[in-house]
Amino acid sequence: MKNGVHAGRVSLVVLICAGVLAAGCKSAPQLTQANATALIEASYAQAAPAPATLVVKDLGMREGITAKYWTGIKKYPNGYWADFKLTDDGKKLVTLASGGDTIAWRPDGPNDLNYSVTMNTVVASHLKAQNFGDVEDSGNGKTVAFTEAVDLSGLPGPLQRIAQNSGNTLTTRREANFVLKNGAWALDSVQ
Repeated sequence: MKNGVHAGRVSLVVLICAGVLAAGCKSAPQLTQANATALIEASYAQAAPAPATLVVKDLGMREGITAKYWTGIKKYPNGYWADFKLTDDGKKLVTLASGGDTIAWRPDGPNDLNYSVTMNTVVASHLKAQNFGDVEDSGNGKTVAFTEAVDLSGLPGPLQRIAQNSGNTLTTRREANFVLKNGAWALDSVQ
């Protein structure tokens, strides 16, 4: 009889413990693509806006002259070196990474189409997140792949075209990592 009572008590304790554990364990909320998108976009919106970096090659230099962002001030005897000065309109749009307002154009030869100068836009903007992949499990968290893009919408058309030329990186594939914090999904990092 003692064994039966003891077994009954043990069974009761096991059932109570299982019930307490089951009641105390809540399943993690679902992280939808819409939730992940909102968390990433909120993070980008909170970050400080930054200027876009532009690599300007031969085509971009010609487009900048046509748009009157810079003008030639000196041509060198070799026929392919030149100095260009930013116009007043150009100064409102870009700064030279080298400083000053004069572009020292120094390609290696007359057919050097890879020579470039670096400029930064005066207008600063936030990065944009687009082209989101599916939410995937990753250890104790979740991940989402997406494309991070430079926002050029605040720039005039000719400067946007210069930014679209070869040598510029306007999009980067990233992966966002999410973790549970206080029962809700939170953006942990973007890599």
